[in-house]
Amino acid sequence: MRTPTGISPSVFATAIAAFAGVVGEEWVFTSDEDLDLYRDAYSPLRGEEDERTASAAVAPRSVEEVQAIVRIANEHSIPLYTISTGRNLGYGGSAPNYSGCVVLDLKRMNRIIEVSESNHYAIVEPGVSYFDLYNYIQEKGLKVWIDCPDPGWGSPIGNALDHGVGHTASRFRNHFDAHCGMEVVLANGEVMRTGMGALPDAKTWAQFKLGYGPVIDGLFSQSNFGIVTKMGFWLMPEPEAMLKVEVTATRYDDLHEMVELLKWAENSGLCDGAPQLGSPLLGSPGDTKALVDIFYNGPPQLAPEQMKLIGEAKVGYSPELERYGIDNDLPYWKLYLSMYGPENVVKAKWEAIQARAKSRIKGVGFETGPLITDFKKAAAESTVWAQDMGIPNLEFFALGARTPGNPVQMTGHLFFSAVVPQTADAILEANRVFDEASRSNPVLKDMPILGLRPFAMPAGFHERTFLMIFGMPVVEHQAMNEQFIKAFRALIDIGAEHGWGEYRTAPLFQDQVMGIYDFNDGALLRFHETVKDAIDPKGILSPGRYGIWPRHLRKQS
Repeated sequence: MRTPTGISPSVFATAIAAFAGVVGEEWVFTSDEDLDLYRDAYSPLRGEEDERTASAAVAPRSVEEVQAIVRIANEHSIPLYTISTGRNLGYGGSAPNYSGCVVLDLKRMNRIIEVSESNHYAIVEPGVSYFDLYNYIQEKGLKVWIDCPDPGWGSPIGNALDHGVGHTASRFRNHFDAHCGMEVVLANGEVMRTGMGALPDAKTWAQFKLGYGPVIDGLFSQSNFGIVTKMGFWLMPEPEAMLKVEVTATRYDDLHEMVELLKWAENSGLCDGAPQLGSPLLGSPGDTKALVDIFYNGPPQLAPEQMKLIGEAKVGYSPELERYGIDNDLPYWKLYLSMYGPENVVKAKWEAIQARAKSRIKGVGFETGPLITDFKKAAAESTVWAQDMGIPNLEFFALGARTPGNPVQMTGHLFFSAVVPQTADAILEANRVFDEASRSNPVLKDMPILGLRPFAMPAGFHERTFLMIFGMPVVEHQAMNEQFIKAFRALIDIGAEHGWGEYRTAPLFQDQVMGIYDFNDGALLRFHETVKDAIDPKGILSPGRYGIWPRHLRKQS
């Protein structure tokens, strides 16, 4: 039996027996075969000495069992690592930040406690998946939508706590912002509820976010300060219709007005879904469905002259390339927008956006997609991306699968996601900086960086900012994986030099990313550590998660 660092076999055996006394022997896992399921399937260190692995796992069924496990862990100083379903592939999966932790697997806590159709909210436990919640809503015939990420097999609680995002209206697709109230087991085994849930017999737990006093919910996201066992979420009323539209522009400098149009449409409430930018001229897909199609079928087949001009362009531009696009009716830029609501409302929104665009962009073009009212049919026929309609699926796993569009054998991927300002200047600057680095930086040179060339288009999941997302493969070749790790670390540092930080990352890089948020000599991390020491003095809860280490492990982090 493996044991956590610093814990004797006899003490660990005593703790394991005590865990079994709480949940039953069948829900305590210690064999190599069982623990293999708690490894990070996408880890670039898989099979290496530095791979982060668990010593055991325990799966409670109720909040009372979680309390008992936490108290046992405190008594014996056993580090726990909490997962909801452990399916956040690319961000650590079910593997702990600190090797030797006992994984606290909340998959059996899978109750959907309430879904309100009239007030549009749900209260769920951590083991509930997006598929579970979606199927429950469909079976009950409720007229509400969930918002789900790519792919949709994970947990709404786990994804929200990790600051995950989705595709529908902005107030729902930022999953932590869409939460309302939570129940938390603290490191001493005590149960606490936030917001209105702190009021016994509260009637508005999932309806009023603020409660009374300081709003502390954020302390339990991207942290290790407690174990969330219930969470409320606001849901989207099922709309009457959905309209997908496109705005096109022919000139390189039009990018500035296209971004301004995007911001105006979204911040005015006219564009509901996540806006996306693409470039037909540069062969860069904008919408998620097109990106997945590339992995299924390969990149779009561009004319040889177009490919030549793209290769000669600087930061995606040359006068010759721009002229080629105009002559061949290939837009330089394409803006994808989604609108939800009654049919007459979505049409009016689109008319307002077109009027604004015509007044500001010379030669602007428009394409109106089908007005969708049968959402299941549209998803089944791939008319639009299913997640745009709150329908979870696993199709996004094509990204990295061995397909005609991606013949390279991959075992996983690493995604770097820098937050940049929502301006055209920021898009161009990020392209210039990362492209130059990939050509001149000895660590980045010749690295297969997905999404960087020929021109990196930003993702618009978050309001008022863009994400510049670049990927690197994980392969069954350790020397290559080590180079990918070095390249990823270089991207983090380069982004920080220009004021661009990541919003989430895999455990392997969490200490480094936390380190770049170092205003006033790391005041933020010092505050995190002060909180950690106060509420978890033995450091038993998920040590190292998001760079927050307990006192006795800080020299090792």
